[in-house]
Amino acid sequence: MSQPVRAKKHLGQHFLHDESIAKKIADTLTLSNYTNVLEIGPGMGVLTKYIIEKPVQVVAMDLDSDSIAYLKENYPVDQLNILEADFLKYDLRNLFGDASFAITGNFPYNISSQIVFKALEWRDQIPEFTGMFQKEVAQRICETEGSKAYGILSVLTQAFYHAEYLFTVKPGVFNPPPKVDSGVLRLRRKENYHLDCDEKLLFRVVKTAFGQRRKTLRNSLKTLQLSDKLKEDTIFAQRPEQLSVSAFINLTQKIQDDAISTHD
Repeated sequence: MSQPVRAKKHLGQHFLHDESIAKKIADTLTLSNYTNVLEIGPGMGVLTKYIIEKPVQVVAMDLDSDSIAYLKENYPVDQLNILEADFLKYDLRNLFGDASFAITGNFPYNISSQIVFKALEWRDQIPEFTGMFQKEVAQRICETEGSKAYGILSVLTQAFYHAEYLFTVKPGVFNPPPKVDSGVLRLRRKENYHLDCDEKLLFRVVKTAFGQRRKTLRNSLKTLQLSDKLKEDTIFAQRPEQLSVSAFINLTQKIQDDAISTHD
């Protein structure tokens, strides 16, 4: 066996060393409607080991060349493709072509939100997304309206996916231990995930609204050139965290219709 890899602070690495938790994370994959899995940030393969026991093809992607070398030496199995790459910059079409795939991993905390946003861009191919985040990020993704933690990540993720917070993981099971608890979640794509609104506009509305979350929508959405008639709608007296996901979709439809009627 090769030498263990040392965790690198600049990559946000915290290596999980608890086998039972690794197995539990691997078991969050339902294997429903896909046979391909992308693991992000496999490190020394504690989670990889349990994923490759399942009837799936796996790509383990890591930025860290030491981790890549370690995995290649210790996990030489046919169903595992080990890839040195940056997930945030990688063209995911090169992984599995047009086939569906799930994403899982013990995600580097410093880029975990960006990983979710990129996965949302590829939602047509990603029926399931599971893994470990900093606890408060995992909770935020699963949060519902009316809470201070509810925000851009919550709305945009839940517009397309059912979000479940599964369990909490204490710092002591990592090397080095992070300063915070971790949380494992599962996102399963909704059956009808194509929305009744312009999806690009929804992203813009949600990001603009929460960019000034203390203001009412009437004030925070000023840049969207809304008609005076539309701004009289009672929804604009609310703040963004008061709106459910479906209310945001409804709001986007109204803004869309307003733009059409204004230009008629």
